[in-house]
Amino acid sequence: MEEVLRAAESGAQNVSWTRENGSMLGNISANPLKRNEDVAKVEVTVLVLVLLLALTGNACVLWAVSATKRHQSRMYYFMKHLSIADLVVAVFQVLPQLIWDITFRFYGPDLLCRTVKYLQVVGMFASTYMLVLMSVDRCVAICQPLRTVDKSIDRFCVLFSWALSLIFSSPQVYIFSLREVGDGVYDCWGDFVQPWGAKAYITWMSVSIYILPVVILSVCYGLVCFKLWQNLNLKTKRGPLRAFVSRASRDAHPLSGVSSVRLVSKAKIRTVKMTFVVVLAYVVCWTPFFFVQMWSAWDPAAPREDMAFIIAMLLASLNSCCNPWIYMFFAGHLFHDLMHRLCCGCGCGCRRNPTEKHCRRRHRGTSSTYIIRNTNHGPSLAHTSSTGWVQGPTNL
Repeated sequence: MEEVLRAAESGAQNVSWTRENGSMLGNISANPLKRNEDVAKVEVTVLVLVLLLALTGNACVLWAVSATKRHQSRMYYFMKHLSIADLVVAVFQVLPQLIWDITFRFYGPDLLCRTVKYLQVVGMFASTYMLVLMSVDRCVAICQPLRTVDKSIDRFCVLFSWALSLIFSSPQVYIFSLREVGDGVYDCWGDFVQPWGAKAYITWMSVSIYILPVVILSVCYGLVCFKLWQNLNLKTKRGPLRAFVSRASRDAHPLSGVSSVRLVSKAKIRTVKMTFVVVLAYVVCWTPFFFVQMWSAWDPAAPREDMAFIIAMLLASLNSCCNPWIYMFFAGHLFHDLMHRLCCGCGCGCRRNPTEKHCRRRHRGTSSTYIIRNTNHGPSLAHTSSTGWVQGPTNL
């Protein structure tokens, strides 16, 4: 006990890189033998809600993406991996922290301590880097619309991001271990050889997870806004000419409905809006968090037990919860596909009687058709509603 207190007085700070344990970067210079029980109850309540929302939301997004033909597109590919990263955050970061806040002490061997601390950071890195990939992809799609990107490049970028996340999280294995924090009291605790080690590590994590990604995101959306502004001016100047060409094209091809170029442009703008809202949520959730982390690292007198500090650190956890609901809002067909799959699974929406075996849905433009096939090879029943894509047969 006396050795721990002397180490704290000499500046050897204990750091716990987790989101909610008083400080994601840790209980810096905190007393490891006691805690504020009122704050702990608030943390447990928030973590339970965050865990449930993150698990259900991201699982629904993955299920809905797998249910639609659009899951082969680049945007949905990045969206799928961002949801996987958020699930990693929920399972390997929020859940262990919730258990830890309930028990107060870490009960497990040293290997489990190091593994938990390592996985807690992997999801944070991966979620951030997947968001950066999505933003860069939308920037390229808007600024260079005629450029063709090979799917192998997308896979390489995603794998490279996961590899960087695994590599950048490796210091956790060496910093944290099962240590004696008091007389016969053991906990999963971090320690640095040099007094400046905690400041350097916290600053590095803040730069790699927040500052540098935000700079990249700002550049991407700055270019996107500039390009959209250019296109708007170009459309304004060439409006009469484009109207004449459009009429001539319809006369030459009477069966062609709406301009495919305009439809693609609207689709890209919609995905840009969705990604921008996801980025905005990321900035709103993470800015207060990293602010208090840097404050705690560089100011020994920082009010680490203050409720405002706790709220700022808990706010970061909400980022993994809000992303799936943003997807559902902007890509309404995801929610529709999810509800359709649930209805077909329970037999309450597609199957009208025990003899119906197949349910197929067709989407053309803004309408969809449900076709119910009967085992007696009788006439099919069709029902039309609003939606947006094509789905093949589904066995009930």
